Amino acid sequence: MKKIRTKKIIPLLTAILCVAACVFLLLPDSVSSGIFGKSESMPYSDFIGLLESGKIDRVTIKDKILLFNIKNCNTGNSSLEAQSSSPETGTPDAANLSSAGNKVFKTENPGSSDLKERLLLQGVKVKEEKSSEEIFSLIFDALFYIVFFGIIAAVFFKFISPNTFKVVRKTGVKFSDIVGMDDLKSDFSQIVQILKAPAEYAKRGIRLPKGILLEGAPGNGKTLFARALAGEAKVNFIPAKATDFESMFMAIGPMKVKLLFSKARRKAPCIVFIDEFDGIGTKRNYSGSAIETENTRIVTALLNELDGFEANPGIIVVAATNSRAALDEALIRPGRFDAKYTVPYPDKDARKKLCDMYLAGKSFDESVSSENLSSLFNGFSCAQIESVINRAAILAVQKQKTSFNIEEIKAALKEI
Repeated sequence: MKKIRTKKIIPLLTAILCVAACVFLLLPDSVSSGIFGKSESMPYSDFIGLLESGKIDRVTIKDKILLFNIKNCNTGNSSLEAQSSSPETGTPDAANLSSAGNKVFKTENPGSSDLKERLLLQGVKVKEEKSSEEIFSLIFDALFYIVFFGIIAAVFFKFISPNTFKVVRKTGVKFSDIVGMDDLKSDFSQIVQILKAPAEYAKRGIRLPKGILLEGAPGNGKTLFARALAGEAKVNFIPAKATDFESMFMAIGPMKVKLLFSKARRKAPCIVFIDEFDGIGTKRNYSGSAIETENTRIVTALLNELDGFEANPGIIVVAATNSRAALDEALIRPGRFDAKYTVPYPDKDARKKLCDMYLAGKSFDESVSSENLSSLFNGFSCAQIESVINRAAILAVQKQKTSFNIEEIKAALKEI
């Protein structure tokens, strides 16, 4: 049997409660009283007479009626006639009272403010039932709080879900898959060795860097390089981006920071990669606005987590940013981010290799070669080079050509 989802059950239960409330409110008191037992009507004046003569045993006060029992009555076969009263006392005859048995009588409730006090003074057992308006108010309040806190809980668990940050066990990328960046690969080779054998380096007094900052223009492969670092070291990779910490609720961002690093400690050794780092690590501004306050809390949480690492827990934070100048100075100081590298634009040799890679599988004529394209793409990022070549192929298709030439390349250059 297919499991019914919770999101389908909640609306169903809410609808059932609403229908039940409407039926209860629309049900006449005379009918509702009949549900709890048969009752006979009695004028209110007779009820007061019985009360004053001490013959009322118990009374249930409802919204519009009073239900009551007469005490010291023996069960008989005849019923009490509501209109049969003694002229002297104004109360029902004793003969009629003796035949009342355990009957429930009812009379109108005039809403007297001192009725309950009078009943209690006569020793009557009193029970009050809430009015339909009160019951409706209680049901409405209950539904409101259920829905309100249900939404809060759903949003909270959505933003603070244990699955917010995925653990990638195998990135499938190594340094050999990255074109260029030879200097970076050389610098990071030692870090890879420390990640592979942290205990060996600890004996020599060498600890793993807590953080590495990668700065560079968009599209130059910062994310790819971080994935390759995890792939080379054969450790877990936990990717995150600045938008993962944003929320419409205050204090959710810092909680997500704690959640991220808590998971990283459980999955160590690992690399925590934070993309768009300048989106959450900007300089703290104490202007007092809600946005600035939340940003300050996130930065503070990051500071605490980075300082809270043990000497060699096997966790390294790699952060990518487009602007190091925008970051909080306390956040990127040595001891938190020990190494800072710039991911450069590809040089001529790297551009030639990139062109060969992006031209593979495409139809182009002899005017297009990696040699002449590498000169045209001077100062371009990896992503820009791929985009221009792809756009040139699209332009050729639009012209109903089977291959593109250098003219389509130049036309595509004008569009970026």
